[in-house]
Amino acid sequence: MSLPHHANGLRRGGFAVTWGLCLALCHALAWGQTTLVMASTTSTEQSGLFGHLLPAFKAATGLDVKVVALGTGQALDMGRRGDADVLFVHDPVAEEKLVADGFGLQRWPVMYNDFVLIGPGHDPAQVRGKDIALALQKIAQAQAAFVSRGDKSGTHAAELRYWALAGATGTGAGYKACGCGMGPALNMASSMGAYVLADRGTWLSFKNRADLTVLVQGDERLFNPYGVIAVNPAKHPHVKFKEAQRFIDWVTSAAGQAHIAAYKIGGEQLFFPSAKR
Repeated sequence: MSLPHHANGLRRGGFAVTWGLCLALCHALAWGQTTLVMASTTSTEQSGLFGHLLPAFKAATGLDVKVVALGTGQALDMGRRGDADVLFVHDPVAEEKLVADGFGLQRWPVMYNDFVLIGPGHDPAQVRGKDIALALQKIAQAQAAFVSRGDKSGTHAAELRYWALAGATGTGAGYKACGCGMGPALNMASSMGAYVLADRGTWLSFKNRADLTVLVQGDERLFNPYGVIAVNPAKHPHVKFKEAQRFIDWVTSAAGQAHIAAYKIGGEQLFFPSAKR
């Protein structure tokens, strides 16, 4: 038996109302979904690591992560202000101070790579080798073009340590501080034919190399460790501490560490797991 025309209309109308309510509910749930704010470095972002790592984290936990990519110094400042829930950075001395000051709960080792000194293939300052301090001495003596990030990042902090080891200030005629991220600094070095300190991960993912090549690598002082820290809810009660800890637990777990190790460009591994749980 067929329903009267008006009944069919009601059935269709009821379906439309039900479907509309479903859409509204799904929309509301989507807007209410927890998003974790992570302050991290331009090197992790520009290397492409998070594009590989975070979908796996969401698949495992259902949590979204919004990455704010800055220099490590600025990322740590976000944590101090309570503008981020979790920090993923690479300046252990500054990270431990953040924890000692009570703004972070604990620094968890998560991975490492290394710094490399990049420069033009013809190497005008003749720095090619393994010793980073000697290389910077030669750059200073030659007044060769050198691009510094100059942005209080982990890479910038490391560069300043290496200049100090070299007994040089790094402020000669050829020294240019861009106040920028790793990718823009590499672009500037490429256009100028200049030397630049870079993390290996960003260098491997960098396409606009021109005549640039790796000239100094392998010095144990070029080791570049990354840590992850949850912002202390005792300082900033609004932070999403439970979700931050879920990210830390996952990224330092066997599964998270395996995803870090699996990220490669051109068959070359960019980061190496270092979690100790």
